[in-house]
Amino acid sequence: MPIDFRPAWLDSDLELYRDTVVRFIEEEMQPQDEAARKRGHVGHELWQRAGALGLLCSDIPTEYGGGGGDFRHEAVLYDAMSRRALSGMSPSVHSIVAHYFLNHGTEEQRRRYLPRMARGEIVGAIAMTEPGTGSDLQGVRTRAELRGENYILNGAKTFITNGFLAGVVLVVCKTEADAGSRGMSILIVETKDCPGYRVGRVLDKIGLKAQDTSELFFDDVVVPASNLLGGVPGKGFVQLMSDLPYERTIIGVLGAAAMEGAYEATLEYVRDRKAFKQPLSEFQNTKFKLAEVATTAKVARTFVDRCVAELVAGTLDTATASMVKLWVSEQQGRVIDECLQLHGGYGYMNEFLIARMYTDARIQRIYGGTSEIMKEVISRTF
Repeated sequence: MPIDFRPAWLDSDLELYRDTVVRFIEEEMQPQDEAARKRGHVGHELWQRAGALGLLCSDIPTEYGGGGGDFRHEAVLYDAMSRRALSGMSPSVHSIVAHYFLNHGTEEQRRRYLPRMARGEIVGAIAMTEPGTGSDLQGVRTRAELRGENYILNGAKTFITNGFLAGVVLVVCKTEADAGSRGMSILIVETKDCPGYRVGRVLDKIGLKAQDTSELFFDDVVVPASNLLGGVPGKGFVQLMSDLPYERTIIGVLGAAAMEGAYEATLEYVRDRKAFKQPLSEFQNTKFKLAEVATTAKVARTFVDRCVAELVAGTLDTATASMVKLWVSEQQGRVIDECLQLHGGYGYMNEFLIARMYTDARIQRIYGGTSEIMKEVISRTF
């Protein structure tokens, strides 16, 4: 009897929704993946198609153009993509941006941006990390000076997911130089025909090859004061901290699904591959390794499902979200390494799913807060 990794929160309505998601992925996303990996992005058309099918911003209220669902609808998409190592689109970052608008934006900002994001007309990105700052958000050097009715924005950002295709970027910056975290704000930058805004390199990563991760530059970019997220300066740090459980649960969902996908791909491989005239699956070492992998994946699924349920209920705390991000991402690296080993030399070939999963997994312990930062956050609850 096969191991059941079915999410505990998946009901009959979500099953129907998942059918739509899987059909989109298999018919439109997978056939384009190799080309996207070579050019470093998926292009706008795929985003627009996803939007037309209602797959973007699925947990944003219908009054703002979203799907009116909850986080489980988002998780269905992330799960289906991750178990197939499809990372070219980053609907998770897109959704995180949408939630900044929903949770912190003014009513005018919500109505201006959320419907367009839900339709895939504009791709969302958030620009936090700068060269030399890493996880230290209070070390941000990007500055925005208020002059009359506009902010003048100057600075540089790096490692920006969706950066190449982004139509709207939330830029974390200092609006008051010597006020520490209280001087931090988030500005909304529309990138089309924006003087002084420039996309640098699409960065050459070891994994996530189809995902556009870019450098962004802001040279005297004029941003209307009305594009200050929430309309009140100095709220940026609080805004960033309040949405962390959402982001870290996403990373947990991605990790659990990747482990399950790796297990299933490896099980299929060892059943077909022979050594010394018998399938690899008949060797005791293979059986024991797969038993360990399946157990870890099952535990990860159980923990992630609990966090998904708590997030939907509004009860997920920052420490628990940090725990799921820490533990699942660390286990993902170990599990996929074991699965690659069972593939032998073929596991090192990019044409095999497990090889792509291996390189993609490494970033899970870094973005969204490194494992070390997660331990620091968790330890503060002692």
